[in-house]
Amino acid sequence: MPLISPEEYENLTPVQAIELQQQLRKEIRIEPLLKPIQTIAGADISFNKYEETVYAGIIVLSFPPLQEVAKATVISKTSFPYIPGLLSFREIPSLLKAWGQLEVKPDLMVLDGQGIAHPRRMGIATHFGLVTDTPAMGCAKSLLTGKFEALPETAGSASLIYDQEEVIGAALRTKNKVNPVFISPGHRITLEQSLAIIKQCISGYRIPDPTRKAHLLVNLVRTQNMGDKRSTQLDLF
Repeated sequence: MPLISPEEYENLTPVQAIELQQQLRKEIRIEPLLKPIQTIAGADISFNKYEETVYAGIIVLSFPPLQEVAKATVISKTSFPYIPGLLSFREIPSLLKAWGQLEVKPDLMVLDGQGIAHPRRMGIATHFGLVTDTPAMGCAKSLLTGKFEALPETAGSASLIYDQEEVIGAALRTKNKVNPVFISPGHRITLEQSLAIIKQCISGYRIPDPTRKAHLLVNLVRTQNMGDKRSTQLDLF
């Protein structure tokens, strides 16, 4: 699918990365899942903005019980700069290494970030879905682009995210009076399906289980390997 391999991302300039996004964008398929899902995976990345070390993790869960089936973690290096809108070029190579180590490939990937709710419709979930040809969706903690109407404070309320006239995702409140998360399809899944599935992955925390557990996994790896006690877990609860 990619015009160059992810291993070559290191050699791209930001302008070239944007050009590649524009070319990959033509291949996005927002379409219904072809079969019911039995496994769902969460993926997350941890890194400091100005450091080269990247911690990547994928955890596969049964669906709907959401019990662990498999997991994989990777520690790698990247020199691609930290640029909002181009973060997938830092993250994709490490995630693909973790993907390659998984003993069980999931029916659906949920990535901590955007799908098509991205200025060029190429968030990390879309990018990953395209290069692996896997159904993928994004579940982000913050909004990157677009606007939505204010939500009621009750859990389960949702509001569509628009970029001008185009619907690109939805804000979803997962707990009463708690900031929403931002759901967008990435590849080979619809927004309606993405919302319905994420609602089945909420277990009392702000962040749905697939990405919450992936976040905890990569933070554990980071702590064990660096003795880094800093964490962003507060935003998960």
